[in-house]
Amino acid sequence: MAGVSIGGVFKRYGALQVVHGIDLNVAAKEFVVLVGPSGCGKSTTLRMIAGLEEVSEGTILIDDRVVNRVAPKDRDVAMVFQNYALYPHLNVADNMAFGLRIRRTPKPDIERMISETAAILGLTEYLDRRPADLSGGQRQRVAMGRAIVRHPKVFLFDEPLSNLDAKLRTQMRAEIKRLHNRLGVTSIYVTHDQVEAMTLADRIVVMNDGAIEQVGTPMELFNNPANTFVAGFLGSPPMNQMRGTLIDGGVQIGGAQLRLPGVNGSGAGRDVIVGIRPEHIALTSGPDTSPLDVALDLVEPLGSEALLHATFADEPFVIKTETLGDIQALSGVDKVHVPGGLVKVFDAATGRAIDVAGQT
Repeated sequence: MAGVSIGGVFKRYGALQVVHGIDLNVAAKEFVVLVGPSGCGKSTTLRMIAGLEEVSEGTILIDDRVVNRVAPKDRDVAMVFQNYALYPHLNVADNMAFGLRIRRTPKPDIERMISETAAILGLTEYLDRRPADLSGGQRQRVAMGRAIVRHPKVFLFDEPLSNLDAKLRTQMRAEIKRLHNRLGVTSIYVTHDQVEAMTLADRIVVMNDGAIEQVGTPMELFNNPANTFVAGFLGSPPMNQMRGTLIDGGVQIGGAQLRLPGVNGSGAGRDVIVGIRPEHIALTSGPDTSPLDVALDLVEPLGSEALLHATFADEPFVIKTETLGDIQALSGVDKVHVPGGLVKVFDAATGRAIDVAGQT
């Protein structure tokens, strides 16, 4: 299987620069997700890999071959689009076979590959139907099947689940992950949905304003965000972020103090952003926790869990907790407890994560 290497890649449209010299290596058989807000350059990056956009500067390699000037059809990649891009007048089998026929693949091989792929995707009974007779999830499976039958070196997914409802998105996420595990093909997937990124990726690439903010496994990025942007983008709900000041033994936020392990007085007075994930906040005290007084505004029940929307130090503060079947018991919460070892601290000026013990 092929790997993909992006080196110093820029993309410009006249004077407008939308991708700013990114570097990324995707290993063979790896599933990498590019995630970020709209306009961050992730789809443009994917289209440059596919050959649908020209590279303004830098190099893209697929299977150790520079493909900057290689036509899309000769890059041996297959792309799954957001809008399915199916031929409405062709049935499922013909849609899946179209690319193979263009390449003059022998008819017996086409029939075999269509049959095998349809069985993998649960499309066997729909091969004679046209796209108009299929559900959204079935159409997306057909689009994936059309890519699979080509046996490409690299799969490229451009927000393929955006047009599906929530239930279908969950189902298709699982199908895509199982498919990747079965086929083992190098895959690059673009989405703005951080839940898709967390559940699908071997590694996540967080992009913002045409640049890469951080690359790592889902849990690396969740537990150790490199900056306030990554901290606020990954997580549902996102990390609480509040302005504070380092003090001897911890950090002060408004009139409250949080004890942080390993902090001495060497950085006292440094302005910081304090990050606390909603799921790390407890309603009862525990080892190495600090109490915080909060003003509860709203309880948002989610079934087994609830989101408590509160105010702390005059800033919004969200707590995620189990309901234990009793929402009413949460309506009187006015104090929470934060474990210092799970608190993240960022420099207030740069937004970069800092080691409060080592002051870096």
